[in-house]
Amino acid sequence: MFEFITKLFGGSDGSKNKAKERLRLVLVHDRASLSPGLVAALEAELIEVISKYLEIDEEGLDVSFDEGDDSVALIANIPVKNVKRKI
Repeated sequence: MFEFITKLFGGSDGSKNKAKERLRLVLVHDRASLSPGLVAALEAELIEVISKYLEIDEEGLDVSFDEGDDSVALIANIPVKNVKRKI
């Protein structure tokens, strides 16, 4: 179905992959009963907690969800710039 829509509206491989990833995330969020607001709050709190101990690149931060057979996993890719020595 998704391929049909992509072919119908066209698009490059890069935009196709981005749209496919967005659709996948929407479906996973829906199945996990997570609202977009909850996901944004989760991401903000992750940044806050991790920033206490590590200097991170917030622009490179990527939080996503991966769906398994009967579960959903939170995947967080957090680029670390430096380790904070003092708390």
